[in-house]
Amino acid sequence: MAFNPFSWLLALFSLDIGIDLGTANTLVYVRGKGIVINEPSWVAIEKRSRKPRWIGAQAKEMVGRTPADVIAIRPLRDGVISEFDITQAMLDYFIGRVHQQTVVPLPQPRVVIGIPSGATEVEKKAVLDAAMKSARETYLVEEPRAAALGAGLPVMDIRGTMVVDIGGGTTEVALLAMGGVVVSRSLRVAGDEMDQDIVTYIRNKYNLFIGERMAEQVKVTIGSAYPLPTEKTMTVRGRNLVNGLPEAMEISSVEIREAISGSVQVIVDTIKDALDEAPPETVADLLETGICLAGGGALLQGLAERLSDELNVRVWVAEDPLTCVARGAGMILENLELYRDFLVPLDRGGYR
Repeated sequence: MAFNPFSWLLALFSLDIGIDLGTANTLVYVRGKGIVINEPSWVAIEKRSRKPRWIGAQAKEMVGRTPADVIAIRPLRDGVISEFDITQAMLDYFIGRVHQQTVVPLPQPRVVIGIPSGATEVEKKAVLDAAMKSARETYLVEEPRAAALGAGLPVMDIRGTMVVDIGGGTTEVALLAMGGVVVSRSLRVAGDEMDQDIVTYIRNKYNLFIGERMAEQVKVTIGSAYPLPTEKTMTVRGRNLVNGLPEAMEISSVEIREAISGSVQVIVDTIKDALDEAPPETVADLLETGICLAGGGALLQGLAERLSDELNVRVWVAEDPLTCVARGAGMILENLELYRDFLVPLDRGGYR
């Protein structure tokens, strides 16, 4: 292949990027700068042409409010790509934004992207192909490994450590030791499922239909997995299903805890299942190291207390849990040789 000096220059001035391509939010880490983008994974597209019009926070603001010729969608579901072309456009947009302050007209960065540990070969290939347009090299890393690195866990130690990464579409559970994964679980029950639980509960109990954004706001404000020191209430707004008119009503944190209890219990049971399969020595290590919670779901009030109660182990929330996967992907980029074993191998649909 002939040497192309233009391509070499583009590569030289492009920024290395770590991406947490999440169902709910996309975060971008730039080597040497930290997290530079944290935007909702929403895209507003034209219905007929399916051409993206708005991406990120602006698109999310339009949910439920779009004109007839525009629809706001999330191109990822359960942590994997469901709308390939739209995901590709979203990635291209975010990578372009990162390079706005550089002299690179057509950036060609190296990119590390977090994926669910339970992703199929087809789903991994879809992520690789979506990134190919904007990146010269693409690497994949399983999200729990990246989250553990980003949370500062001693993943290279001989002692076992556990991370539970609860995102929008998936919950990732991994017990790690000596740089490897001892036991892992990938569960497609996470923040989105809790939002849907809240929508269903309020509809069934009060004949009030609320939207996704309202349900998410309720979860963040008064949602909990454990009784609160002082229970809270908030006003929810939606459409009365009996008369079709707008309605507002007060709902309590006790009710929301009941609404999401099924999803929370599934997460608890999955962690117990992983612990049950692990060697007793690594499980014993957790009495000293504890279990780390990462991802947006880690911010659910009382979740750490609930897990500590049920698992008989100290459970703690990582510093800035939302950014753990993106920061972990960035750490891999900064020392690719040290962390090369963390990457999904090529013969399993991995790096290029």
